[in-house]
Amino acid sequence: MRIKDTAAPKFDATTTSLRGDILSGAMPPGTLLAESSVARRLGVSRVPVREALCLLEREGLVEFSTTGRAFVKELSPADFEELFLLRLALEPVGAKLAHAELQRDSTALIENIAATRRAQSVAEVTRLDLDFHELILAASGQQRLAKLWKSLRSELELWLGRLHERHQFRTQATRRETVRSHSGILRCIRERTPAALEKLLRQHILSWRDWLPNEESQP
Repeated sequence: MRIKDTAAPKFDATTTSLRGDILSGAMPPGTLLAESSVARRLGVSRVPVREALCLLEREGLVEFSTTGRAFVKELSPADFEELFLLRLALEPVGAKLAHAELQRDSTALIENIAATRRAQSVAEVTRLDLDFHELILAASGQQRLAKLWKSLRSELELWLGRLHERHQFRTQATRRETVRSHSGILRCIRERTPAALEKLLRQHILSWRDWLPNEESQP
């Protein structure tokens, strides 16, 4: 008789719950993630909590102190700079390589923009924003490139959500700007060349960089 493994579902659920709390801001940067208290709150043992914290550390959402205590990570301007440089290296070339496939079938991007128009929160807009870019990278046909970008996703979502909250202030403004910029990318895919799409993605990411001075001036 095969013994049913219940550890994996508990680990997955614990990871999903903690990740969601961090990305939504329910657990702000610096929050102590004590295994015992997290386990009690989620109704699981400490083992899946410990495993989830280790995975979230690899994703860049959690950090451990020298004494082994886990905290929600506070992303610094230096972290932003690294994320920005990696996006700048990966996304323009990925978009250029994805141009032919997306020109053939841009259904997923169209559906993403439509969903963004209906989004009811900044967190939802942020998730859909990154989904849009992930769809472009996936269409490039370059598995390693897409995998590298995906490894940054959690940190990007954490930072982008923070930027949206600080600089747009309202869901409506965030949603409108995201739809506008992504619609422009879709038009470029339909009407222009791979090189033009590469240039546009570079400009799109460079505009993201303009937020950094504002972040550095935050108390």
